[in-house]
Amino acid sequence: MSKNNLFNILTSFSLITFGVLVESFGIKSFLLPNEFIDGGITGISMLIHFVTHIDLGLLIIILNIPFLIFGYFSISRLFMIKSIFAILLLGFFVFFINFPIITHDKLLSAVFGGFFLGAGVGLVVKNGGISDGTELMAVVLGKKLSVTVGNVILFLNILIFISASFFLGIDKALYSILAYFSAYKTMDFIIYGIEEYNNVIIISDKNQEIKNMIIHEFKKGVTVYKTYGGFTGLEQESLSCVVTRLEMIKLKKLIFDIDEGAFVIVHPISQATGGIITKHIKA
Repeated sequence: MSKNNLFNILTSFSLITFGVLVESFGIKSFLLPNEFIDGGITGISMLIHFVTHIDLGLLIIILNIPFLIFGYFSISRLFMIKSIFAILLLGFFVFFINFPIITHDKLLSAVFGGFFLGAGVGLVVKNGGISDGTELMAVVLGKKLSVTVGNVILFLNILIFISASFFLGIDKALYSILAYFSAYKTMDFIIYGIEEYNNVIIISDKNQEIKNMIIHEFKKGVTVYKTYGGFTGLEQESLSCVVTRLEMIKLKKLIFDIDEGAFVIVHPISQATGGIITKHIKA
């Protein structure tokens, strides 16, 4: 193993450790004092903890073991090592560290508990691991049942929050859902950053001018497609480029400055890498 690879691995484990610490802080300083839960296996562990008073740290480790064993045979070794490390560390931190209670305000606890929880999970995922076995189960079930991973996780979380409404009450279940969405959006921001990407398709009679503008003025790459109008039957060019959400407003203005009647379609995409997406073309 090269020194560079070793450094990268040690860095990722350090960031995973910090992420789990932040996640534990969100759970114990905000969610637990108000009996709010998260989704996934962590949420199930919290719900069982509130009902039975079994220590949460032990439940997190015990309930994740079957998923880790199952995932060990179908997921890469380094990913599983990082995930086992993250889950054991989460259980350890929750069990041994007495984080202070920051606030008893329910709304603030739900929002900021979800924020810290999502930030911690995002750091773990971004560095190649998971701290909850739900994702492993979702991947395996998704392959066997031909459903998406997102749908499996969504269905599981619906069951968890419905159960929370019976055992903890409607109010706490609703606050838990708020905390979950706060965590989800924060995790999404940590993993993908502020630069959410959009695929922009442009159809115009002035495609050549728009293409030159995107390449030379906007400093972005363009893909040109030969298309046919379904109504007119005429051959025409369609332009496609990928820009960030923050660049979208400027690009549309420049397009409509050239052709007010241009047809612009915007598709959000979850991730885009390579090419000249994030670097300028040399003039």
